[in-house]
Amino acid sequence: MPETITLNVDGRSVSVARGSSVVAAVALATGSAGVVTRRSVSGALRGPLCGMGVCQECRVTIDGVRHRLACQTLCADGMEVVTGSLAA
Repeated sequence: MPETITLNVDGRSVSVARGSSVVAAVALATGSAGVVTRRSVSGALRGPLCGMGVCQECRVTIDGVRHRLACQTLCADGMEVVTGSLAA
């Protein structure tokens, strides 16, 4: 079995295999609600599109640093991830 690490996504504790991307942790945290990583300027919900960092739709705040690409960032134990899904 792969080693697991635990991080927080919007206040939810999520365990993932070491080497998983942040967008995978966001998907696990949201479950069937759909993957939302941010809101557009007009407030529309946005989610990852390309999965390789080109579209910039997967931007989240990681450990207080805004606009990190969730699809290109590996999870770290104890990481704090904040998406735009909670903001109105």
